[in-house]
Amino acid sequence: MYFEIIGEVTEVETIAAGSSIRELALLRRQFGRGRWRKLKGVATVRLPSGRIRKVELHWYEAHGVGRRKLKIKSYLD
Repeated sequence: MYFEIIGEVTEVETIAAGSSIRELALLRRQFGRGRWRKLKGVATVRLPSGRIRKVELHWYEAHGVGRRKLKIKSYLD
C-alpha cells in the first residue's frame, strides 16, 4: 500500500458480494476462502510525498481475513 490511512474510514458501502466480484477466484487463491465483499468508503490518507488528502477508497474484505487490496479511486478535495 503506497499510502497511510489517518483516522477511520467513513461512509462505508458494499459494492459487490460473492460471485458478483470479478476477482473472486484470485482473492480465494491469494488469501483463502471467505465471504468476500467489495466495499468503498471515504478516508483521509497521507501520501508518500507527505501530503494529506481526502479520498474515496475501494477494497476487498472477508471475515477473518480483513481488508485487502486497498486502492485510491478518486480524490475528494
